[in-house]
Amino acid sequence: MQRLTITIDDDLVASVDDYIEARGYANRSEAIRDLVRSGLQQSSLEVAQGRDCIATLSYVYDHEARELPKRLTQEFHDHHHLAQATLHVHISHDSCLEVTVLRGRSTEVKAFADHVIAERGVRHGHVVFMPADAEAGPHQHGHAHHASKKGSRP
Repeated sequence: MQRLTITIDDDLVASVDDYIEARGYANRSEAIRDLVRSGLQQSSLEVAQGRDCIATLSYVYDHEARELPKRLTQEFHDHHHLAQATLHVHISHDSCLEVTVLRGRSTEVKAFADHVIAERGVRHGHVVFMPADAEAGPHQHGHAHHASKKGSRP
């Protein structure tokens, strides 16, 4: 492990200390390591490397926008290999929120998410990437691997 020395302004230190206290970190180093990891996961470097990922795409759209629900539905059907599940929430008379779990190569997931966010009538959009272990494959629901864990139910 290496030691780094950084200089940050007082307001940012106060925010970091609030973050540490709210989440129960033992010290600044642990919190800053987690914050750096989180920032790197979201960086374009990870996306550019084309790794497998899981992502959440959240967006608010005007469901009255001309043909938008139809276009979005078609886009998701065309990319069914990426879209795992979608939650739809009615926010107001005009607005809906959708949160979709995407899974695939990060470059393809990012391109699809950017396309959805850029659709006319999508008011706000955000995508969050998390790495996925390509070696592991789909999660199996057999009970043998759960039984060995303390407190696991068969």
